[in-house]
Amino acid sequence: MKSDLADGQTLREMFTAGTAWLEKSAPDINAINVFPVPDGDTGTNMVLTMKFALEEAKLNSDNRVWSVAKSMAHGALMGARGNSGVILSQFWRGLAKGLEGKTHFNGEDFAKALAGASQTAYKGIVNPVEGTILTVLKDASKAAQEAVKNDDTLVSVLEAAVKSAEESVARTPNLLPVLKEAGVVDAGGQGLYILLEGALQFLKGESQKIQYRKPRLVVAETELVTRTVQMPTRLETPHGYCTNFILEGQKLDLGKIEKDLKKKGQSLIVTGDDTLVRVHIHSFEPGEILRYATRLGKLHQITINNMDDQYAEFIKMQRERMPQVDIALIAVATGDGFFKLLHSLGNVIIVPGGQTMNPSVRELLQAVELAPSDNIILLPNNKNIVSAASQVQSLTSKKVKVIPTRNIPQGIAAFLAFNYDMDLEQNAQAMKEAASKVKTIEVTRAARGTRLDGLEIKKGQFIAILNDEALIARADKARDVVLEALGKAGAEKAGIVTIYYGVDTKDAAAQEIAQEIRDRYHTEVEVVYGGQPHYSYIISLE
Repeated sequence: MKSDLADGQTLREMFTAGTAWLEKSAPDINAINVFPVPDGDTGTNMVLTMKFALEEAKLNSDNRVWSVAKSMAHGALMGARGNSGVILSQFWRGLAKGLEGKTHFNGEDFAKALAGASQTAYKGIVNPVEGTILTVLKDASKAAQEAVKNDDTLVSVLEAAVKSAEESVARTPNLLPVLKEAGVVDAGGQGLYILLEGALQFLKGESQKIQYRKPRLVVAETELVTRTVQMPTRLETPHGYCTNFILEGQKLDLGKIEKDLKKKGQSLIVTGDDTLVRVHIHSFEPGEILRYATRLGKLHQITINNMDDQYAEFIKMQRERMPQVDIALIAVATGDGFFKLLHSLGNVIIVPGGQTMNPSVRELLQAVELAPSDNIILLPNNKNIVSAASQVQSLTSKKVKVIPTRNIPQGIAAFLAFNYDMDLEQNAQAMKEAASKVKTIEVTRAARGTRLDGLEIKKGQFIAILNDEALIARADKARDVVLEALGKAGAEKAGIVTIYYGVDTKDAAAQEIAQEIRDRYHTEVEVVYGGQPHYSYIISLE
């Protein structure tokens, strides 16, 4: 069959459709995180990364396909969030390289570009693991190259890639035992399959499906547990509009107002009584919020702030308060308690972010460029931000050392090891060593039922995760899961245990647990307000 040719505009439209299709399934992709935590954010990160790529492409009026692909690669890199976002940016980098110099592309060109995307993605990961998005991309690219031998039209090639990606996602549990035990497929691979499927629907003239239907997720070939996915319908992101107002009315139902607004945004706070209600909410559509509220009564003290502007101003304000230093420290953190703690330890620029709100490469780069030094130490403080932080090093002329801290306690230990009398290399080594000596237990409620690390977990149970790697305890009460986890983590050998309690946990409850730990292990225990969302307790053992 004769080859068809497409230009850069087609590439843009393909992946605009693919991103819209992916966004519909993002909450469901978030829900299949291996650990049943409420803040799995693979789908969210992939959507936000793609939106950055598309925004960059819109600014490019050149319709040559290599030019558009190059723009999307740059946008994906700057907007990359989390591990899945970074891998997606590598996908675009390889795809752009494969299309280099071309004004148009056909199925054969796309197949070759997919192969390049796969190779680049593998090279971008220090220790690539099979059974992940990398495997799905590799299998899809191989199928595309095979398809070219029979029919090199773009639709046929992409059809083959999508079919292979779907099959590859279903096989991921056979390659990664942790997925098989949890009864889920790889979330990143699932996201890539849906992205490509949406692009294919555009090429086949079936874009109306994106408007009226939701993607069908791939399930494991042998699903071990039955799961009910209940996730928010909106993406949790750090930006948008912060909307505040007072609602005056008669017989106002706080419970119903809260239930209705939960579907329209994040960070919701509803307080008051049946005649006067104060509302705070983060949303991309403040007009929708206000229209809903005006149907219930009169509005007063309305304020709407663009959080993108607030973010930039927050970073700038911290820069202005910091003196010129030889080495500048930048740390990612969430929770007002952790903000105050880090600022109390010394001069630092804090990038807001963490669970459900991984900062993009661009946001981290912005903090680096604004820092009052050409020597930077960057503490990501979250395992899903380490990859994005590492991308910053090649984007700035400043010397940046990334200490791969996977959680806040590691970041604090690294911070305390910093010494202004040492140079950048010496500090980086000392801080990395200090972080490695910390054990961390994170306690949250299970977002779904599953089986993992030999434990049967019910939805809503408290679970404890050690060093972001192993689920070591589950119980119906937070106290019980904390004590069991500490026993398994070797608390009897710890010199000090620090309990950071979250925004939804009372100080009295944390103090009560702390006293039990002192009585049981005869060790020093500190209780600190972290204010982190999602996690009742984050506990460090040193």
